[in-house]
Amino acid sequence: MITMNAPQAAPQPDRTEEILSLLKERVLVLDGAMGTMIQGYDLSADDFEGLEGCNEYLVVTRPQVIREIHAAYFEAGADLVETNTFGSSEIVLVEYGIESRAFEISKRAAEIARAVADDFSSQSWPRFVSGSVGPGTKILTLGHTTWSTMYRSYSAQIAGL
Repeated sequence: MITMNAPQAAPQPDRTEEILSLLKERVLVLDGAMGTMIQGYDLSADDFEGLEGCNEYLVVTRPQVIREIHAAYFEAGADLVETNTFGSSEIVLVEYGIESRAFEISKRAAEIARAVADDFSSQSWPRFVSGSVGPGTKILTLGHTTWSTMYRSYSAQIAGL
């Protein structure tokens, strides 16, 4: 069951103007595929604590893997990395029985990405984090779910980000 009473994360500074200003000067590079990078680690079911396939849960079980992936993209020259939250909405996490952890997982993923970005940022080369929100596994137009369920599901994810 999907519920919506997610705690609120502390607000972060809005860096929109900084990004827009940089975009007037140059192209900004966004990272690549998180899932493909995760596959390169050849993780076992134990790494997912039995929730194999729930890549988002790795921010809880194997945060160092996610840190390394973000760092690899920054080392390759990325200006922005996406959080490991493509499927951290309640409507996806319900498939693993951890929908109540959507806020926690999303928040933790954002904290990890932000910490790595801060490690790579400098005055002359600021680094950014973009919250990743995937389409989920249920489609409104096919009748898999309702608008209100989708709204509640994404609300917890976004609150964590």
